[in-house]
Amino acid sequence: MNKLITPQETIKIIQKNDFRFQKRFGQNFLIDENVLQNIIRSSEITKDDCVLEIGPGIGTLTQALAEAAGHVVAVEIDANLIPILHETLQAYDNVSIIHNDVLKLDLHEVIATYNHGNPVKVVANLPYYITTPIIMGLFESHAPIQSITVMVQKEVADRMQSGPGTKDYGALSLAVQYYAEPDIIQEVPPHCFIPRPNVGSAVIRLKRYTEPPVQVEDERWMFQIIKAAFGQRRKTLLNALSSLASIPKDATREALASLGLSETIRGEALTLAQFAALADALSDFQST
Repeated sequence: MNKLITPQETIKIIQKNDFRFQKRFGQNFLIDENVLQNIIRSSEITKDDCVLEIGPGIGTLTQALAEAAGHVVAVEIDANLIPILHETLQAYDNVSIIHNDVLKLDLHEVIATYNHGNPVKVVANLPYYITTPIIMGLFESHAPIQSITVMVQKEVADRMQSGPGTKDYGALSLAVQYYAEPDIIQEVPPHCFIPRPNVGSAVIRLKRYTEPPVQVEDERWMFQIIKAAFGQRRKTLLNALSSLASIPKDATREALASLGLSETIRGEALTLAQFAALADALSDFQST
């Protein structure tokens, strides 16, 4: 089986199967060998690992993963790609293909089935239109995931590792940094894909924390507060949290004061630890 990473092999498979790219699935196939090897290297895969790949496309990254890992579980939403994957991956007996939407999968069940419930590594070239729901779905499922190494839109990668006071800092930054340590591996220009995306890309590795870096009584409540804080980011926290009907303004004012924070402070100025402390201070007002 020829490796798919070259433009020539990718085009050959596309033409042979009369494949039509579907915009709604955000399909951009990687055609750069150096980027591919960087993804494999940075994900630190060994033969002891089971890898979950989301959106394998025609199987370019899947081939490299199959050679590096013990087992690969590839989840593809596009029915038109399933027969192509069976063709391009026929030489690998350690690949399982699942035709489904990863957002609808029971990840605990998948990991129990293919890796006996042991932690897996996620590696993927993610569809850019749905990157955030996928990343957050992986984390919020609390499925046993050791690390996530993914290709995403560069702007999203920047947001994942941004800190307080920066323009890219927001709810995604805080959520990712609560669950994992983000590290941008490399930037990837549009010419590394077929078809070329309209934006720059980046490979980012999210190394899952064994324990979150901050302690909070209820993480769901904390993220409700974070979401409200950045819903209209130019608002002060005092006004932004009023969108949570369960919290009286006086309570927010008192909580901010107890943390030594000004009434005029905005969410973009708070650290993850400060949001955790604020959530705890307002825990009596959790909506059911």
